[in-house]
Amino acid sequence: MNFRLLVFYISLVISLTVALVSMYYERSWNHFFILLAVSFVVSFIILNNVLHQYINNRISNIYKLIRSLKLGKDMKEVLAEHASDDPIKGAEQEVRDWAKQKSTEIDQLKAQEKFRREFLSNISHEFKTPLFAIQGYIETLQDGMIADDPDMALVFLDKAAKNIDRLTYLINDLDEISKLESGKISLNIQKFDIVELIHETIDHLIDKANRHNIKIVFNTKSNQAIQVKGDRLKIQQVLINLIDNSLKYGKNGGKTTVSIFPLLDQILIEVTDNGYGIEEKNLPRVFERFFRTDKSRSRDIGGSGLGLSIVKHILEAHQQTVNVRSTEGIGTTFGFTLSKSKNI
Repeated sequence: MNFRLLVFYISLVISLTVALVSMYYERSWNHFFILLAVSFVVSFIILNNVLHQYINNRISNIYKLIRSLKLGKDMKEVLAEHASDDPIKGAEQEVRDWAKQKSTEIDQLKAQEKFRREFLSNISHEFKTPLFAIQGYIETLQDGMIADDPDMALVFLDKAAKNIDRLTYLINDLDEISKLESGKISLNIQKFDIVELIHETIDHLIDKANRHNIKIVFNTKSNQAIQVKGDRLKIQQVLINLIDNSLKYGKNGGKTTVSIFPLLDQILIEVTDNGYGIEEKNLPRVFERFFRTDKSRSRDIGGSGLGLSIVKHILEAHQQTVNVRSTEGIGTTFGFTLSKSKNI
């Protein structure tokens, strides 16, 4: 009910009561209506002021309490000033904002809980697969294969070793992400030539590219040095992960292209392949831990499933961006930025 309407009804009841009592003694209609009008006006003015002041004071206390809670203060603390000229309206808005904030926090907690469940499920699967394989190979060897079939025993030992390597990659990558998230790894920011670093990275991966029958091309107009700022080793890790990813998911006889594009205060580096591509619905998730666009193919390829997540964390630590665009059947492009060195 409207505040003024409530005051109107209360004043009307009071004035009618006073007028009826007066009518009982005076027996005069003129006196009745005059007293009714006067008492109504007087009671309305008094009640309106008194009740309004009382409600304002009460709402002000609620308003201060909400403000204190939002600011993380103790409930017993009192704010020095009133933050709104209209405490009722202000308190209503504060309550709405507070409810909206809590709703957002609940949604975030639900999303985090879902992510934790998926993460635990994924990491359990990633560990169990090589562990069970190693266990199977070792049990077979223990059953007498070494003596019965030495050649096959060597094959089993080689497969067990590869699964151990997979576990090692997984543990190292998990440790890397943990340190990046906690800030335990400090970046060694320095000036270096990104062109030279790309050449080094390509030379490092050229044998793997040849095994995949994929050609790596560095698309640059000249070999002139381009000086950037960053942790050289970490940026090389980014390049290795992106180029290696393009080799894993590229087509036989395909091509991986590394390109540099100058921007205002940054440079953009892109790694493009003409492989199988990624479905549009999966693009927002490619930097998630253990997310694989083609799980059956990824199991054959190997790796920890954490490479792109590490790329994202390294570039965020540099306060730079990374993005992806892809078309199924055509290919994928990963791009990231680096700051130019100011003293070029």
